Amino acid sequence: MPFFGSTFSPKKTPPRKSASLSSLHTLDRSTREIELGLEYGPPTMNIGGQNWKFEDGQWISESGGNTSSKELQRLKKRNVQLEEENNLLKLKIEVLLDMLTETTIDYHLMEKEVEDIKSQHRRKK
Repeated sequence: MPFFGSTFSPKKTPPRKSASLSSLHTLDRSTREIELGLEYGPPTMNIGGQNWKFEDGQWISESGGNTSSKELQRLKKRNVQLEEENNLLKLKIEVLLDMLTETTIDYHLMEKEVEDIKSQHRRKK
């Protein structure tokens, strides 16, 4: 027999209500896509009056007739030209260093020959 009267028995909890009270789950797929916006495109934003969208890992201006996009194309073309010029100059420097190395080697060889001739001439005297 328990000390304090009856044994402990909690009340039964009432069943939970549905988690979502929205009726969107009852709609067909196409209506649900329209309502929930599942047909989304690339991220877009507006900065300083210009619309930009993110495609292929880069932000691209949506305004096609804008001077800034023409300026961007001009800058890209100039960048390519400067890279080509830079590569040509690097090649020229390599060729000049090779020529300098060859000339220095020739000079040292001739200097050594002159020293050898001088030493042979001194022995003969």
